[in-house]
Amino acid sequence: MSGRIASAPLLRRVVYHLSVWFLSAFPGLAAIGEAGAEAILAHRVEIDNTTTAVIINTADPLSVAAGKYYVRSRHVPAWNVIQVSFPAGASEMPVEAFARVKADVDAATLTNVQAYALMWTAPYRVGCMSITSAFAFGYDRSYCGNGCEATRLSPYFRSESRSPALDLRMRPAMMLAGRGLVEIKALIDRGIKSDGTHPRGTAYLLVTTDKTRDSRVLTYPLVQRMGFERIRVEILKQDALTHRDDVMFYFTGLASVAGLDTLHFLPGAVADHLTSFGGMLTDSSQMSALKWLEAGATGSYGTVVEPCNFPQKFSDPAILIGRYVGGETLIEAYWKSVAWPGQGVFVGEPLAAPYRREGKP
Repeated sequence: MSGRIASAPLLRRVVYHLSVWFLSAFPGLAAIGEAGAEAILAHRVEIDNTTTAVIINTADPLSVAAGKYYVRSRHVPAWNVIQVSFPAGASEMPVEAFARVKADVDAATLTNVQAYALMWTAPYRVGCMSITSAFAFGYDRSYCGNGCEATRLSPYFRSESRSPALDLRMRPAMMLAGRGLVEIKALIDRGIKSDGTHPRGTAYLLVTTDKTRDSRVLTYPLVQRMGFERIRVEILKQDALTHRDDVMFYFTGLASVAGLDTLHFLPGAVADHLTSFGGMLTDSSQMSALKWLEAGATGSYGTVVEPCNFPQKFSDPAILIGRYVGGETLIEAYWKSVAWPGQGVFVGEPLAAPYRREGKP
């Protein structure tokens, strides 16, 4: 795609009127009326390039450049490009400002859209929520916690739905984030390169010396018992993984993870660390989730405010690996693996689908 990205509201009107023309051209369909115009667009409801809206901040040159590259590379329809404008670079978007942006996005979102790709790195937070959860659910304090508090359960957790907007009235969101355009382009390229490759790799599940942050290690034996055809599972009692060239999954605790520069992540790989501030992408006192992407992973996750060490606020490796290897996209598998995602931000290339079924685009 070249030149200026067209206005989503304008394209929405064009698509609507083309749909109305289609109905009038085929009298047998006239009975469904003009209200059926957008319904024509909803025949494809699974999450893919045709049902993902790309949200671009026009006040952020990096967002604009990355958005253009993603739209062109993933062949996202122009009518699924949504432009908004807000101050770039701040870690947190004020709740009032988010309400205005979200209203604009809702107005421009076509009915067949099932997910959002957010084309910026900051802000990553809205009030007490991550920005990906705020776009998914709207700003809702029931998804927040004050330290060691439980939060609202995501309706998407462990869901069988492939159409969350239609079934659950929510649209999962993921940030295509990075420190610069080179990094974001590389992330996008890895996601696309992974599609349908069915890679043989290893899931590394580390049991570290940091017992506080090892709260999800109880799920590790289940991953090993699942018996994946193409994925080996190694549970390792060590603080760092080094010199491996087949990393498809890597889950650990620790506030900072050593040895990432010695690893080779396969295209489509997923990695995260259970720590308090990994989702503070640009200004964390701990290791940012962006470090995983810079090392070669295609998806990661971290919390933007103190979550305590509830494993429910982080990915469940058994669910994530099972859904991903089962053919779901990265955004589906990751979102379905987190029970309480309100404080956590999802980052990566949302449409990566290394284990997708034959015949899918």
